[in-house]
Amino acid sequence: MNVEMTRVREDDLDMIMDWRMRPYITRYMNTDPVLTREGQRKWFQHIQNSEDQIHWVIRLDGKPIGLINVVEIDRVNSRCSWGYYIAEKEYRSLQLAMFLEWSLYDYVFDVLKLHKLCNETWTENAQVVKLHIMCGSTQDGIMRQHIYKNGVFHDVSIGSILAEEWFSKRVNAKYDRFNFE
Repeated sequence: MNVEMTRVREDDLDMIMDWRMRPYITRYMNTDPVLTREGQRKWFQHIQNSEDQIHWVIRLDGKPIGLINVVEIDRVNSRCSWGYYIAEKEYRSLQLAMFLEWSLYDYVFDVLKLHKLCNETWTENAQVVKLHIMCGSTQDGIMRQHIYKNGVFHDVSIGSILAEEWFSKRVNAKYDRFNFE
């Protein structure tokens, strides 16, 4: 499996805008955006100059299939949060999801040298909550009725993994390590 993460470039913006407005992508996201090219360009300019977030396009054999990011990078408290989606459904698999998650752990703890990686997942997205736990994260708790979207309150699972937890689990993890640009 030849997977690599490349930093978002300006010529990726139309593709990302299309992905981000697909109902099956926004289903478990906090917002249903109506994106514009101008808005995408402003977002791109913001992330290019940001020290607290990094966004990559996930590429499988050179084909762009999704997006992965780290956000809320906090050097003082040595932590960040992350998220991702595979926009092209035919490429979704448990193996890809696990390898992406573990490779991101490597990036956060080996490259960024942070202490803690956090995740927030709607409890309705039970498969992803289970995936995070299977990959080594701990479910720290549930924020009840935390997100209000389309007339409904949604509970959010909060999880995390610490660097020392990943380093001890990584010894036995068998995975392809994907590169982050």
